[in-house]
Amino acid sequence: MFWSASPAAATPGPHRRASLDDATEKATNAAGWVEENWATWLTSALQIALIIVIAVILRHVIRRTITKLIERMNRTATAAQGTALGGFLVNAERRRQRSEAIGSVLRSVASFVIMGTAALTVLSVLKINLAPLLASAGVAGVAIGFGARNLVTDFLSGVFMILEDQYGVGDEIDAGVATGTVVEVGLRVTKLRGPNGAIWYIRNGEVKRIGNLSQGWSTATVDVMIAPNQDLDRARQVITAVGEEMSKAEPWNEQLWEPVEVLGLSEVHLDSVTISVSAKTMPGKALGIERELRWRIKKALDTEGITLAPPPTPPPTHEPTTPLTDEPTTPDPSAAVAAPSALASPTSPQSLAAAPIPAPNLSK
Repeated sequence: MFWSASPAAATPGPHRRASLDDATEKATNAAGWVEENWATWLTSALQIALIIVIAVILRHVIRRTITKLIERMNRTATAAQGTALGGFLVNAERRRQRSEAIGSVLRSVASFVIMGTAALTVLSVLKINLAPLLASAGVAGVAIGFGARNLVTDFLSGVFMILEDQYGVGDEIDAGVATGTVVEVGLRVTKLRGPNGAIWYIRNGEVKRIGNLSQGWSTATVDVMIAPNQDLDRARQVITAVGEEMSKAEPWNEQLWEPVEVLGLSEVHLDSVTISVSAKTMPGKALGIERELRWRIKKALDTEGITLAPPPTPPPTHEPTTPLTDEPTTPDPSAAVAAPSALASPTSPQSLAAAPIPAPNLSK
Protein backbone atom coordinates (compact mmCIF):
# COMPACT_ATOMS: atom_id res chain seq x y z
CA MET A 1 0.00 0.00 0.00
CA PHE A 2 1.50 3.34 -1.03
CA TRP A 3 0.88 6.80 0.61
CA SER A 4 0.79 9.95 -1.48
CA ALA A 5 0.45 13.65 -0.51
CA SER A 6 -2.62 15.40 -1.66
CA PRO A 7 -2.23 18.34 -4.03
CA ALA A 8 -3.95 20.69 -1.55
CA ALA A 9 -1.40 19.96 1.21
CA ALA A 10 1.63 20.35 -1.09
CA THR A 11 0.61 23.77 -2.33
CA PRO A 12 0.73 26.58 0.33
CA GLY A 13 -2.41 28.55 0.76
CA PRO A 14 -2.82 32.30 0.52
CA HIS A 15 -2.89 32.78 4.33
CA ARG A 16 0.41 30.96 4.80
CA ARG A 17 2.03 32.97 2.06
CA ALA A 18 0.84 36.21 3.73
CA SER A 19 2.37 35.20 7.13
CA LEU A 20 5.71 34.43 5.51
CA ASP A 21 5.65 37.72 3.66
CA ASP A 22 4.90 39.62 6.90
CA ALA A 23 7.69 37.89 8.79
CA THR A 24 10.10 38.56 5.96
CA GLU A 25 9.10 42.22 5.87
CA LYS A 26 9.49 42.60 9.65
CA ALA A 27 12.90 40.95 9.62
CA THR A 28 13.93 43.18 6.77
CA ASN A 29 12.72 46.30 8.63
CA ALA A 30 14.46 45.24 11.87
CA ALA A 31 17.68 44.56 10.04
CA GLY A 32 17.43 47.92 8.31
CA TRP A 33 16.70 49.69 11.63
CA VAL A 34 19.66 48.00 13.30
CA GLU A 35 21.83 48.83 10.32
CA GLU A 36 20.72 52.45 10.50
CA ASN A 37 21.24 52.86 14.31
CA TRP A 38 24.19 50.60 15.10
CA ALA A 39 26.61 53.43 14.50
CA THR A 40 24.73 55.63 16.99
CA TRP A 41 24.64 52.84 19.56
CA LEU A 42 28.31 52.15 19.15
CA THR A 43 29.13 55.84 19.48
CA SER A 44 26.99 56.18 22.63
CA ALA A 45 28.50 53.04 24.17
CA LEU A 46 31.99 54.31 23.48
CA GLN A 47 31.11 57.70 24.94
CA ILE A 48 29.67 56.13 28.11
CA ALA A 49 32.68 53.84 28.51
CA LEU A 50 35.03 56.77 27.98
CA ILE A 51 33.15 58.90 30.54
CA ILE A 52 33.26 56.12 33.14
CA VAL A 53 36.95 55.45 32.55
CA ILE A 54 37.85 59.13 32.78
CA ALA A 55 35.77 59.54 35.96
CA VAL A 56 37.35 56.51 37.65
CA ILE A 57 40.89 57.56 36.70
CA LEU A 58 40.30 61.18 37.75
CA ARG A 59 38.78 60.09 41.06
CA HIS A 60 41.71 57.76 41.75
CA VAL A 61 44.27 60.45 40.88
CA ILE A 62 42.63 63.13 43.03
CA ARG A 63 42.16 60.83 46.02
CA ARG A 64 45.75 59.64 45.68
CA THR A 65 46.98 63.23 45.53
CA ILE A 66 45.03 64.18 48.64
CA THR A 67 46.35 61.12 50.51
CA LYS A 68 49.94 61.96 49.54
CA LEU A 69 49.44 65.55 50.67
CA ILE A 70 48.09 64.44 54.05
CA GLU A 71 50.96 61.99 54.51
CA ARG A 72 53.44 64.75 53.71
CA MET A 73 51.82 67.03 56.28
CA ASN A 74 52.05 64.26 58.89
CA ARG A 75 55.72 63.62 58.09
CA THR A 76 56.47 67.33 58.44
CA ALA A 77 54.74 67.44 61.83
CA THR A 78 56.59 64.32 62.97
CA ALA A 79 59.93 65.78 61.91
CA ALA A 80 59.21 69.04 63.72
CA GLN A 81 58.23 67.08 66.81
CA GLY A 82 61.85 65.94 67.25
CA THR A 83 63.28 69.46 67.38
CA ALA A 84 63.72 71.50 70.54
CA LEU A 85 61.14 74.15 69.63
CA GLY A 86 58.81 71.84 67.71
CA GLY A 87 58.27 69.70 70.77
CA PHE A 88 56.55 72.62 72.45
CA LEU A 89 54.71 74.15 69.52
CA VAL A 90 53.57 71.09 67.56
CA ASN A 91 51.29 68.33 68.76
CA ALA A 92 51.84 65.41 66.38
CA GLU A 93 48.65 63.59 67.33
CA ARG A 94 46.62 66.77 67.02
CA ARG A 95 48.08 67.54 63.61
CA ARG A 96 47.57 63.96 62.48
CA GLN A 97 43.87 63.84 63.44
CA ARG A 98 43.25 67.28 61.97
CA SER A 99 44.93 66.38 58.68
CA GLU A 100 43.15 63.01 58.50
CA ALA A 101 39.78 64.66 59.07
CA ILE A 102 40.46 67.29 56.41
CA GLY A 103 41.67 64.60 53.98
CA SER A 104 38.55 62.51 54.57
CA VAL A 105 36.31 65.49 53.85
CA LEU A 106 38.23 66.41 50.71
CA ARG A 107 38.20 62.83 49.39
CA SER A 108 34.46 62.51 49.98
CA VAL A 109 33.73 65.83 48.27
CA ALA A 110 35.94 64.95 45.31
CA SER A 111 34.31 61.54 44.86
CA PHE A 112 30.81 63.00 45.08
CA VAL A 113 31.50 65.76 42.56
CA ILE A 114 33.33 63.55 40.04
CA MET A 115 30.97 60.57 40.11
CA GLY A 116 27.87 62.78 40.21
CA THR A 117 29.05 64.72 37.15
CA ALA A 118 29.85 61.47 35.35
CA ALA A 119 26.39 60.04 36.11
CA LEU A 120 24.66 63.16 34.77
CA THR A 121 26.82 63.09 31.63
CA VAL A 122 25.95 59.43 30.99
CA LEU A 123 22.24 60.21 31.31
CA SER A 124 22.57 63.08 28.85
CA VAL A 125 24.31 60.74 26.36
CA LEU A 126 21.35 58.34 26.69
CA LYS A 127 18.99 61.21 25.71
CA ILE A 128 17.26 61.18 29.11
CA ASN A 129 15.62 64.42 30.15
CA LEU A 130 17.41 65.57 33.29
CA ALA A 131 15.01 68.34 34.26
CA PRO A 132 12.45 66.14 36.12
CA LEU A 133 15.27 64.13 37.69
CA LEU A 134 17.06 67.23 38.97
CA ALA A 135 13.78 68.66 40.26
CA SER A 136 12.97 65.43 42.12
CA ALA A 137 16.52 65.29 43.52
CA GLY A 138 16.22 68.88 44.73
CA VAL A 139 12.94 68.20 46.54
CA ALA A 140 14.32 64.98 48.05
CA GLY A 141 17.46 66.82 49.15
CA VAL A 142 15.42 69.53 50.85
CA ALA A 143 13.28 66.91 52.64
CA ILE A 144 16.32 64.92 53.77
CA GLY A 145 18.14 68.06 54.86
CA PHE A 146 15.11 69.22 56.86
CA GLY A 147 14.76 65.83 58.55
CA ALA A 148 18.48 65.48 59.28
CA ARG A 149 19.20 69.14 60.05
CA ASN A 150 20.83 68.30 63.38
CA LEU A 151 23.19 65.86 61.68
CA VAL A 152 24.03 68.42 58.99
CA THR A 153 24.61 71.08 61.64
CA ASP A 154 26.93 68.78 63.60
CA PHE A 155 28.87 67.90 60.45
CA LEU A 156 29.32 71.47 59.26
CA SER A 157 30.28 72.67 62.74
CA GLY A 158 32.86 69.89 62.98
CA VAL A 159 34.33 70.80 59.58
CA PHE A 160 34.74 74.46 60.54
CA MET A 161 36.15 73.57 63.98
CA ILE A 162 38.82 71.44 62.33
CA LEU A 163 39.59 73.92 59.55
CA GLU A 164 39.87 76.83 62.00
CA ASP A 165 41.91 74.72 64.46
CA GLN A 166 39.79 75.84 67.40
CA TYR A 167 41.06 72.94 69.53
CA GLY A 168 42.85 69.64 69.13
CA VAL A 169 43.82 66.45 70.88
CA GLY A 170 45.36 67.16 74.28
CA ASP A 171 43.84 70.64 74.70
CA GLU A 172 42.06 71.58 77.90
CA ILE A 173 38.81 73.22 76.82
CA ASP A 174 35.62 74.57 78.32
CA ALA A 175 32.78 73.74 75.92
CA GLY A 176 30.01 75.14 78.11
CA VAL A 177 28.22 71.83 78.55
CA ALA A 178 31.40 70.05 79.72
CA THR A 179 35.02 70.78 80.60
CA GLY A 180 37.98 68.46 80.14
CA THR A 181 40.85 67.30 77.96
CA VAL A 182 40.16 66.63 74.27
CA VAL A 183 40.62 62.93 73.52
CA GLU A 184 39.30 62.79 69.95
CA VAL A 185 38.02 65.34 67.43
CA GLY A 186 35.48 64.07 64.92
CA LEU A 187 33.31 65.64 62.25
CA ARG A 188 30.15 65.01 64.28
CA VAL A 189 31.21 64.41 67.90
CA THR A 190 34.04 65.69 70.11
CA LYS A 191 35.21 63.40 72.90
CA LEU A 192 36.38 64.93 76.20
CA ARG A 193 37.95 63.37 79.29
CA GLY A 194 36.51 65.09 82.37
CA PRO A 195 38.43 65.87 85.58
CA ASN A 196 36.90 62.81 87.28
CA GLY A 197 37.82 60.53 84.37
CA ALA A 198 34.41 60.53 82.69
CA ILE A 199 34.25 60.55 78.88
CA TRP A 200 31.94 63.24 77.48
CA TYR A 201 30.58 62.96 73.94
CA ILE A 202 29.63 66.45 72.75
CA ARG A 203 27.82 67.05 69.48
CA ASN A 204 29.64 69.74 67.53
CA GLY A 205 26.40 71.47 66.59
CA GLU A 206 25.51 72.07 70.25
CA VAL A 207 28.79 73.84 71.12
CA LYS A 208 28.04 77.56 71.22
CA ARG A 209 31.34 78.71 72.73
CA ILE A 210 34.79 77.24 73.24
CA GLY A 211 37.30 78.28 75.89
CA ASN A 212 40.68 76.80 74.99
CA LEU A 213 42.89 76.71 78.08
CA SER A 214 45.86 75.18 76.23
CA GLN A 215 46.33 77.52 73.29
CA GLY A 216 49.13 80.10 73.23
CA TRP A 217 50.19 80.21 76.87
CA SER A 218 48.80 79.69 80.37
CA THR A 219 49.11 81.53 83.65
CA ALA A 220 50.06 79.89 86.95
CA THR A 221 48.74 81.81 89.96
CA VAL A 222 49.58 81.04 93.60
CA ASP A 223 48.24 82.88 96.68
CA VAL A 224 50.49 82.74 99.77
CA MET A 225 48.76 83.61 103.08
CA ILE A 226 51.15 84.65 105.86
CA ALA A 227 50.63 86.08 109.33
CA PRO A 228 50.18 89.89 109.40
CA ASN A 229 53.09 90.40 111.84
CA GLN A 230 55.70 88.89 109.50
CA ASP A 231 58.27 90.83 107.47
CA LEU A 232 56.67 91.32 104.07
CA ASP A 233 59.88 92.47 102.38
CA ARG A 234 61.67 89.36 103.57
CA ALA A 235 58.77 87.20 102.38
CA ARG A 236 58.99 88.86 98.92
CA GLN A 237 62.71 88.13 98.72
CA VAL A 238 62.22 84.50 99.70
CA ILE A 239 59.45 83.96 97.13
CA THR A 240 61.47 85.71 94.40
CA ALA A 241 64.49 83.51 95.16
CA VAL A 242 62.28 80.41 94.97
CA GLY A 243 61.01 81.49 91.55
CA GLU A 244 64.54 82.11 90.23
CA GLU A 245 65.73 78.74 91.50
CA MET A 246 62.76 76.95 89.98
CA SER A 247 63.24 78.64 86.59
CA LYS A 248 66.75 77.14 86.41
CA ALA A 249 65.78 73.57 87.40
CA GLU A 250 64.71 70.77 85.07
CA PRO A 251 62.06 70.43 83.64
CA TRP A 252 60.59 73.68 84.92
CA ASN A 253 63.04 75.83 82.95
CA GLU A 254 61.32 74.72 79.73
CA GLN A 255 57.80 75.07 81.06
CA LEU A 256 58.28 78.55 82.53
CA TRP A 257 58.19 81.07 79.70
CA GLU A 258 58.67 84.14 81.92
CA PRO A 259 60.22 84.69 85.37
CA VAL A 260 58.04 84.11 88.41
CA GLU A 261 56.63 87.50 89.46
CA VAL A 262 55.48 88.57 92.92
CA LEU A 263 52.46 90.79 92.22
CA GLY A 264 52.05 92.06 95.80
CA LEU A 265 49.26 91.92 98.34
CA SER A 266 45.88 90.92 97.02
CA GLU A 267 44.06 90.69 100.40
CA VAL A 268 44.69 92.17 103.84
CA HIS A 269 42.81 90.88 106.90
CA LEU A 270 43.26 91.14 110.67
CA ASP A 271 44.63 87.60 110.92
CA SER A 272 46.31 87.16 107.49
CA VAL A 273 47.70 88.86 104.42
CA THR A 274 47.74 87.26 100.93
CA ILE A 275 50.69 87.61 98.55
CA SER A 276 49.87 86.83 94.89
CA VAL A 277 52.48 85.11 92.72
CA SER A 278 52.10 84.68 88.95
CA ALA A 279 54.07 83.11 86.08
CA LYS A 280 53.51 82.62 82.34
CA THR A 281 53.84 78.95 81.41
CA MET A 282 53.52 76.54 78.52
CA PRO A 283 49.95 75.71 77.51
CA GLY A 284 48.46 73.09 79.80
CA LYS A 285 51.32 73.20 82.33
CA ALA A 286 49.91 75.77 84.75
CA LEU A 287 48.52 73.30 87.30
CA GLY A 288 51.78 71.38 87.64
CA ILE A 289 53.79 74.58 88.07
CA GLU A 290 51.34 75.88 90.68
CA ARG A 291 51.75 72.69 92.75
CA GLU A 292 55.56 72.85 92.52
CA LEU A 293 55.58 76.55 93.43
CA ARG A 294 53.44 75.95 96.52
CA TRP A 295 55.74 73.10 97.58
CA ARG A 296 58.92 75.16 97.20
CA ILE A 297 57.48 78.33 98.73
CA LYS A 298 56.24 76.44 101.80
CA LYS A 299 59.63 74.81 102.37
CA ALA A 300 61.49 78.12 101.89
CA LEU A 301 59.22 80.03 104.27
CA ASP A 302 59.60 77.34 106.93
CA THR A 303 63.37 77.49 106.55
CA GLU A 304 63.38 81.28 106.97
CA GLY A 305 61.03 81.12 109.95
CA ILE A 306 58.21 83.01 108.27
CA THR A 307 54.91 81.91 109.74
CA LEU A 308 51.97 81.18 107.54
CA ALA A 309 48.55 82.43 108.51
CA PRO A 310 46.18 79.97 110.18
CA PRO A 311 43.31 78.77 108.07
CA PRO A 312 40.20 80.93 108.36
CA THR A 313 37.73 79.77 110.95
CA PRO A 314 34.32 78.88 109.63
CA PRO A 315 31.45 81.12 110.72
CA PRO A 316 29.53 79.90 113.77
CA THR A 317 26.36 78.02 113.09
CA HIS A 318 23.24 78.81 115.10
CA GLU A 319 21.99 75.26 115.43
CA PRO A 320 20.28 74.13 118.65
CA THR A 321 22.54 72.02 120.80
CA THR A 322 21.34 69.19 123.01
CA PRO A 323 22.83 68.70 126.48
CA LEU A 324 25.47 65.99 126.54
CA THR A 325 24.25 64.38 129.75
CA ASP A 326 22.71 61.01 130.47
CA GLU A 327 20.67 62.19 133.50
CA PRO A 328 16.92 62.00 132.93
CA THR A 329 15.19 65.35 132.83
CA THR A 330 12.27 65.89 135.28
CA PRO A 331 9.17 67.66 133.95
CA ASP A 332 8.54 71.19 135.15
CA PRO A 333 5.56 71.18 137.59
CA SER A 334 4.62 74.72 136.64
CA ALA A 335 4.02 73.64 133.02
CA ALA A 336 0.62 72.14 133.99
CA VAL A 337 -0.54 75.30 135.84
CA ALA A 338 -2.64 77.69 133.78
CA ALA A 339 -1.59 81.27 133.49
CA PRO A 340 -3.37 83.72 135.86
CA SER A 341 -6.35 85.48 134.35
CA ALA A 342 -8.43 88.47 135.48
CA LEU A 343 -11.59 86.55 134.50
CA ALA A 344 -10.96 84.05 137.31
CA SER A 345 -12.48 86.50 139.90
CA PRO A 346 -16.24 87.04 139.40
CA THR A 347 -16.09 90.47 141.02
CA SER A 348 -13.35 91.87 138.81
CA PRO A 349 -14.28 94.57 136.33
CA GLN A 350 -13.29 92.26 133.49
CA SER A 351 -15.66 89.52 134.70
CA LEU A 352 -18.49 92.03 135.20
CA ALA A 353 -17.95 93.44 131.74
CA ALA A 354 -17.92 89.96 130.26
CA ALA A 355 -21.24 89.00 132.00
CA PRO A 356 -23.98 87.99 129.54
CA ILE A 357 -26.63 90.58 128.69
CA PRO A 358 -30.06 89.60 130.12
CA ALA A 359 -32.69 88.73 127.57
CA PRO A 360 -35.43 91.37 127.03
CA ASN A 361 -38.89 90.76 128.48
CA LEU A 362 -41.27 90.23 125.56
CA SER A 363 -44.45 89.80 127.66
CA LYS A 364 -45.06 93.54 127.90
